[in-house]
Amino acid sequence: MNQKLKALGIYFLRERIQLMESNSALSEIIEGVLEDVNNRLVPISILEKQLDQAPVLRDAYSALSKKGLSLIAEVKRSSPSKGTLATISNPVELANSYQAGGAEIISILTEERRFKGSISDLVSVRSAVSIPVLRKDFIVTEFQVYESRIIGSDLLLLIVAGLSKSQLKDYFQLATGLGMQVLVEVHDLSEVELALEIDSKIIGVNCRNLKTLEIDKTAFDLILPRLPENVLKVAESGISTRDEVEKIESLGADAILVGETLVKSGNPVHTIKELLNR
Repeated sequence: MNQKLKALGIYFLRERIQLMESNSALSEIIEGVLEDVNNRLVPISILEKQLDQAPVLRDAYSALSKKGLSLIAEVKRSSPSKGTLATISNPVELANSYQAGGAEIISILTEERRFKGSISDLVSVRSAVSIPVLRKDFIVTEFQVYESRIIGSDLLLLIVAGLSKSQLKDYFQLATGLGMQVLVEVHDLSEVELALEIDSKIIGVNCRNLKTLEIDKTAFDLILPRLPENVLKVAESGISTRDEVEKIESLGADAILVGETLVKSGNPVHTIKELLNR
């Protein structure tokens, strides 16, 4: 890792690097994220001065707390497991269709290399819709947390598997201190414990194995019923049919996050209504 990254303290704790060495997919993605972050770094002091001009935040927690199952609809061009999913030349148009279809939150991928997203996607979409926006990325630096607030992220994803225990706590506290709400993503029960230790209010259960990038929907069965009632529960990945949605809802989910099914559908408004039976 280059000297600029080290000088600004943007690196993983040693124990987390060692833990992730056997997790090539995740570690490779994060290494690319760090390189991209390095290309746009500015001192935190400069970011702090920009906070006064940051957009007024929208309440993602309330959006997901309404009666019935909520939807986080994702603008997703590509994925590491499947490659290109859809050519999305106009993310604003897609996001508007999501909102028209009844989505409660729009998820915007801002990771550039594997997901073909961008920060400009988030900025343009947020200015065009009236509902909260989730920044979906691999947040592994303090810089990204500040950056997320400045660009208008109402909800920020933190992936337990990609952070040390201290990073998870620090970035969660920083994000909430800046006014954002946090979707803490878990993949197993040990990660649930870490999420609950920091008093997470919104927990996402991702059934995609970050080591193999394969889907294992038994994660929903194992984790969702064990989450406390006072936590908003979001089911992520591999959701494509009404039957799957009904099962997930029966397990206690408050919301689902859907990307691939929507971007490949050709008619996202119809697909949303079909998935949610609205």
